[in-house]
Amino acid sequence: MLILTRKVNQKLIINDNIEVVILESYKNTVKIGVNAPSNVQIYREEVYNEIKKSNKQAHHVDIDAISNIKATKPTGTGFDMMNKIKKNDLTN
Repeated sequence: MLILTRKVNQKLIINDNIEVVILESYKNTVKIGVNAPSNVQIYREEVYNEIKKSNKQAHHVDIDAISNIKATKPTGTGFDMMNKIKKNDLTN
């Protein structure tokens, strides 16, 4: 971890395209500004952790639910027509 001391209006430059500016300092808080390209995602840590948690939950697969799904053969005019088209048989 890089540890720095900065004063108000001083900056940090990251990777030639991200600028972190110290805007204000008061007691135990610091207000910072971040200038970065629009394709760089910037989150507060608590928001980032919630996003990760939500993504993990979305990827969870319920094996029991999948095993209860039964495959069925589609029926009906649309399916029959599709089979005829595949077979190149468009007669009634």
